[in-house]
Amino acid sequence: MTADRLQRGTLRRDGLDLAVHDALTGLAFVFQHGLCGSVAQTAEACPETLDDGRAVRLLTLECRGHGASPLGEPTQLSIATLADDVAALIEQTGVGPVDLGGISMGAAIALRLAVRRPELVRSLVLVRPAWVTEPAPDNGRPNLEVGDWLSRMQPERALAAFEASATARRLAQVAPDNLASLRGFFAREPIAETVELLSRIPADGPGVSDEQVRAIRVPVTVIGHEADAIHPMAHARALAALMPHARLVTITPKAVDKAAYLHDLHAALRQHLRSPV
Repeated sequence: MTADRLQRGTLRRDGLDLAVHDALTGLAFVFQHGLCGSVAQTAEACPETLDDGRAVRLLTLECRGHGASPLGEPTQLSIATLADDVAALIEQTGVGPVDLGGISMGAAIALRLAVRRPELVRSLVLVRPAWVTEPAPDNGRPNLEVGDWLSRMQPERALAAFEASATARRLAQVAPDNLASLRGFFAREPIAETVELLSRIPADGPGVSDEQVRAIRVPVTVIGHEADAIHPMAHARALAALMPHARLVTITPKAVDKAAYLHDLHAALRQHLRSPV
């Protein structure tokens, strides 16, 4: 699926017009992007149809400070706020209870909604989760480091300093796809908003407990892969182990073969959406 096939709308929240992208027809799937991502990420990751030919109605809210959505007040940036925005989207479109999913930050948003607003969630998909339940996990530190470099230097100098860091050298060996994403943040405009996102979201968490996650009773698919330091496969395993109706799917690492990664991801999403219950 490509983002240009989706209809653009808005969701009014806290005086902000947040960008909504909607395929309009098919089985509704609210699918949220990762940190500093956009609808382009979810559109690429989402299959257009199921195996039986039914269309998938992708709905993505571009979170505050992402894509075409304004940042608003930086002190309001949190996974809790972003989850409330997605809940408002589900209520505005009237698709709930809905199949809900997310990638990385989007997975944390989806997990929080499954705990806090279970009446809105029919099933849950967590792709490459960057959190289990604890806030500010160590795997998010590279994002915080990039935000710190950008807060202190012009982007060109900040990138050079980061490239010389131990973090960059380590990721080049163990998770080159993570390193490529982090490099892209140094050119992401506006830089001031990128700094706010990288400084605040990785230091946050989904705001749920292990006990609350164990109480999730809807069908869940957790998707992860190796060669990913920011989204450790261990997090995917831990989340799948917590939930009684969860299925763990391991897919090809993006750094190994992006085409195979997308093929595997589409297949896992098709299987989940075909028969989540």
